Amino acid sequence: MTQLPAAQEQPVQGALKPSDSSKALYGGKSTRRITVRDITAAKERGEKWPMLTAYDAMTASVFDEAGIPVMLVGDSAGNCHLGYETTVPVTLDEMTMLSAAVVRGTRRALIVGDLPFGSYQEGPVQALRSATRLVKEAGVGAVKLEGGERSHRQIELLVESGIPVMAHIGLTPQSVNAMGYRVQGRGEEAAAQLMRDAKAVQDAGAFAVVLELVPAELAAEVTRALHIPTVGIGAGPETDAQVLVWTDMLGLTGGRVPKFVKKYADLRQVMGDAARAFAEDVTGGTFPLEEHSVH
Repeated sequence: MTQLPAAQEQPVQGALKPSDSSKALYGGKSTRRITVRDITAAKERGEKWPMLTAYDAMTASVFDEAGIPVMLVGDSAGNCHLGYETTVPVTLDEMTMLSAAVVRGTRRALIVGDLPFGSYQEGPVQALRSATRLVKEAGVGAVKLEGGERSHRQIELLVESGIPVMAHIGLTPQSVNAMGYRVQGRGEEAAAQLMRDAKAVQDAGAFAVVLELVPAELAAEVTRALHIPTVGIGAGPETDAQVLVWTDMLGLTGGRVPKFVKKYADLRQVMGDAARAFAEDVTGGTFPLEEHSVH
């Protein structure tokens, strides 16, 4: 067998070959809707890509125009938009409505809809019924569900039925009443279980897996061990992709945010300032003026 020169043996991880630039998930030239096949190809190229949550058409359209290739309609909408203390109360009806709005607001991004707590835990058949609603009624391109080995059968049936699945292991917020909000995978036994979970969802057919609040070294090891992309949130820099909740990323969330969040703007301050300026104009009689009036 002819041996390639050393410089050509392996592509640089995280860097695109020049010929692949038009295929990039972020910054690519294609305007068609991104699919799970594109996600798989990105892993093969060593391309890192961003994912954000979205819960409404207008916000989703902004992210789509910015080139965000994957959006998650997360059950984090419960905390961010619906006023719940956790994700647990979120219903399938709510997720269907929010997912449909995000789909309508986008043209290019792959939209992944979350299966909320109680919509798939009974078993594969319930999971298929729930996922089918998100695909048929909302138009999502894939669904996400939590759990590793325990969700293996659900993932398997969905994939066999033609529904792409993004898995979610590590900290799984729907299990907050059982595990709390703490780092997962610390210690030899816990790390071994997380690796088993990762391989279980891959074997079941998941096209990607979210690693939430996992030690960076373990997340890197999992990423190297899998042929499907890993999506990190609080899992260090070595995962194939990174996801953030958009209200955290843009500084709209009040109070404390997780350590792993980087705030790229302060929309809470901007919106508060604008609301106060509007109120002061109204109470001071300087809005509306003649140019704001209809005759």
